[in-house]
Amino acid sequence: MPLRVLLLNWRDMHHPEAGGAEKYLVTVAEGLAARGHEITFRTAAYPGAVAEEVVNGVRYIRRGGRLGIYPRALMANLVRRYDVDVVVDVQNGMPYLSPLTRRPVVNLVHHVHKEQWPVVFGPRLAKAGWWLESRLAPIVYRRTDYVAVSDATKAELAGLGVRSPQIQVIHNGTDHTPAGNTPRSTEPTIIVLGRLVPQKRVEIALETLDRLRDELPTLTLDIVGSGWWDTHLHEKATALGLNDRVTFHGHVSEAEKHRLLARAWVHAMPSLKEGWGLVVVEAGVHGTPTVAFSEAGGPTNSIVHGRTGLLVDQGVDAFVEAVRLLLTDDALRHDMSQEVAQWVTQFHWDESVDRWERALTAAASRRC
Repeated sequence: MPLRVLLLNWRDMHHPEAGGAEKYLVTVAEGLAARGHEITFRTAAYPGAVAEEVVNGVRYIRRGGRLGIYPRALMANLVRRYDVDVVVDVQNGMPYLSPLTRRPVVNLVHHVHKEQWPVVFGPRLAKAGWWLESRLAPIVYRRTDYVAVSDATKAELAGLGVRSPQIQVIHNGTDHTPAGNTPRSTEPTIIVLGRLVPQKRVEIALETLDRLRDELPTLTLDIVGSGWWDTHLHEKATALGLNDRVTFHGHVSEAEKHRLLARAWVHAMPSLKEGWGLVVVEAGVHGTPTVAFSEAGGPTNSIVHGRTGLLVDQGVDAFVEAVRLLLTDDALRHDMSQEVAQWVTQFHWDESVDRWERALTAAASRRC
């Protein structure tokens, strides 16, 4: 039986700060719509946004800004503005508190934000945000189903008191998109792909380039993505004297993204926290291995250490050494390239949509 589903997420794929989390939700939403389900996606407005539209079978409603979306969405939900069977509440640190509406809810969590609150906000707001996420939310959502995108996130939620049987893991799929006949770059190239915000720590990639440029005089760095931290990163590149070695591509098309991933030797992900790290698998489609921090959580599931990429402990030194190893050891890089291209073939969006369809059907069959 077709379901009427309300998705609550602070961004959609058209938002200038959209990233892997939005790709995940939009892909699932469009997959469900293609199967005949009625999908409404409530999200934040942004400059130039269309207030309401239907894209690939999904109805988008954009109201409120970065923080204003939360009370507005809750009020709309409380007054039953949308006639739906189940609500998907994406808890991106900040909860929508949808269980207060007495509707069936599935709470989607990409990762816990304990480390990120102080990076983005001042001490008081960070403390309040962490209280909402770690104290209030587990109480409000205590009778709801959870979906985590990785086993690492499931463990984090369990650490906050969420019962393990409530949490189902539904991984990202991947687009098995070949980049045509794009050859690997003849010169060593690092790529960073994602939103340009402080918690992504792109500065570490710049520091890596700076430290390795004497050993690898033709080494370059591609930074792909946009965000409000862009100016700071440009200033950092200039201060390090790297302007002739770094290309800031900004937001690019899917085709260009895959072309850049295909030509890179190494994908660097110095992010503070990731639920899964979709770009790890996207890079892997092209045989490009990833270096990431194990402390980030999700990459410990999306990377098989020593086989499809390298995981390092805290510290810039360890990160630089791991990137250096992959750039200079041709045999190791070749073996990892072969293995990661094979390993990522196990992740399919159709399977992710299947599991979401079952989860939503089960949730909708219950009444709060």
